[in-house]
Amino acid sequence: MSRVCTYSGKGPQSGNKRSKSMIATRRKWNVNLQTHTIIVDGKKTRVKMSAHAYRSLNKGN
Repeated sequence: MSRVCTYSGKGPQSGNKRSKSMIATRRKWNVNLQTHTIIVDGKKTRVKMSAHAYRSLNKGN
């Protein structure tokens, strides 16, 4: 299963992990995905969305 937010399209980012001696090894930062039930076109739908996207969705309410 892909780690992509269905609402905002955010995906994992990659970069370097740096030790004290500045040796670079590759690492990955995943998105904080959570399953939420939202109403789309009058129907309840379960979607995987990031916590940031869920907060912005509920900000107006």
